[in-house]
Amino acid sequence: MMNIFALIDCNNFYVSCERVFNPYLRNKPTIVLSNNDGCIISRSNEAKSLGIPMGAPFYKYKDIIEKNNVEVYSSNYQFYGDMSHRVMKSLDMMIPYKDIEIYSIDEAFIRLDGYGKHNLFDLSQKIKKNILKWTGIPISIGIAPTKTLAKVANHVAKKNTSTGIFDLRDNNLQKKIISNFQIEDLWGISYKWGKKLRALGIKNGLELRNSDTKLIRNNFNVILERMVYELRGISCLNLENSTPKKSIMSSRSFGKLVTELESLEQALSTYITIACEKLRQQNSKAQGIYVFLQTNRFRKDLPQHRKKIKFKFDYPTSDTGFIINIGKNILQKIYKKGYSYHKCGIILFNLISKENQQGNFFIKISPSNDYLMKSLDRINQVMGSETVFFAAQGIKHNWKMRRNKLSSRYTTNWIELPKVY
Repeated sequence: MMNIFALIDCNNFYVSCERVFNPYLRNKPTIVLSNNDGCIISRSNEAKSLGIPMGAPFYKYKDIIEKNNVEVYSSNYQFYGDMSHRVMKSLDMMIPYKDIEIYSIDEAFIRLDGYGKHNLFDLSQKIKKNILKWTGIPISIGIAPTKTLAKVANHVAKKNTSTGIFDLRDNNLQKKIISNFQIEDLWGISYKWGKKLRALGIKNGLELRNSDTKLIRNNFNVILERMVYELRGISCLNLENSTPKKSIMSSRSFGKLVTELESLEQALSTYITIACEKLRQQNSKAQGIYVFLQTNRFRKDLPQHRKKIKFKFDYPTSDTGFIINIGKNILQKIYKKGYSYHKCGIILFNLISKENQQGNFFIKISPSNDYLMKSLDRINQVMGSETVFFAAQGIKHNWKMRRNKLSSRYTTNWIELPKVY
């Protein structure tokens, strides 16, 4: 029986999220910006047609944006994360969970082997229709015998079909399609690999498919060798189950340069709080923290300073308050007065399951803090993020990243819920 994979990809995801609760944006050129409103990271089809490229600095295209009345939004990650959860939950209502791999915030692979007797185009139309109806998010679907070809099929579905669905199971059709794919446009091919492949005379997907696997393995590695087989329709990559992370990082560039220790402590406490929430969501505990602080290396006119310290806890923990205290103590050691800081952050490392926590013969570990953290998380889940927060996080947050064009958190904050009159 042939393996059948499909890639579900949300179209222009961040822009599509904004359009769900703001119908005024439909058919209007719209873009979403990255942290500190720096670069363009999501574009509507109308914005793409104006020649605005992905990843371009916002200031470079400001004239085109203003001239064409392009709608501009700052990244609303909390809102986008919740919309992503709704899309994946909707998919889970139609496809068994074991046959779903959530690949990114806006992509998921699914296996359709068990649907061989069904019309896969009709099934895909049903999935598209339901997800749009239940969440408001449009999607494209690419069907193929391997994950790599499903990526290719999804690209064709977006660019060259009116239905947003493309079936690439036919062998001859595969050859025709991938012959038009430049080598760097294939999933997983970096610029460096692309340059090296071109030096070997391999310029497109079909030439890679027809290449000698021994040559590829000797010059690259087994990962690229698998891709050759995947392009031939031989599945080497199965769905990957979600596994708990071994480390969690939380960091942001500041909206403006920060000089005061108090503001840095507030920022660090906020990043620790975010990381600890993620830690508890995956039922883990951390065995240590890594704190770093740095100035902007591109500001040659300012004195430079960067420092980092690693600290191992006496016992694994997910207690936000405890980790904030440790983090602030470390920050006080690496902070230097007279410098303008651009960024700070933390990494929680050596994460283990809370079920496998080993006791400490010399330290009594009280479970009461775990119950406190559980209650805190529950309140913020039900009543909205930061309903209850640690005083160390501060209130004004003048250091936060610039988001001057931020939309409402329509689905995650009671105060910002859409109002119907």
